Amino acid sequence: MPEARYYEDVKVGDECITPAVTVTDAHILAYAGVSGDHSPLHVNEEFARTTQYGTRIAHGLLGLSVTDGLKTQADYRFQPGISLGWTWDFVGPIKIGDTVHVKFRVASMRTTKKPGWGIVFLASELINQRGEIIQRGEHRLMIPRRNGAGEG
Repeated sequence: MPEARYYEDVKVGDECITPAVTVTDAHILAYAGVSGDHSPLHVNEEFARTTQYGTRIAHGLLGLSVTDGLKTQADYRFQPGISLGWTWDFVGPIKIGDTVHVKFRVASMRTTKKPGWGIVFLASELINQRGEIIQRGEHRLMIPRRNGAGEG
């Protein structure tokens, strides 16, 4: 397993493609149960057939959750840190049976006022089996510096 990176191990422009996962009916129903979002677009096939998608689709936030989870499985990974937030766009639907993966790139990085930490900005895309970007955005992640050193 590759070693998790400290701030000093990261470079702007570094890229990674994560493993993939196939989104199933069970994922959607489990997410509906956890989130409380039982919108018929996600859980009622008869209703979903009448929509522009023609079938049930996954919750948009399920896609973001999958994105975050796949990132932690990538060969390019970070020392445990603190998520500072996401800016995220839902570009297209995730349908049952879609196989998705994430491509992320270190877009920028900076040190912080908090000693021992740095922030990386990860431009990220959730991509389906047809190569279509279905979600995209940026994750701001604070990760530790090696030996807790460094100026703010």
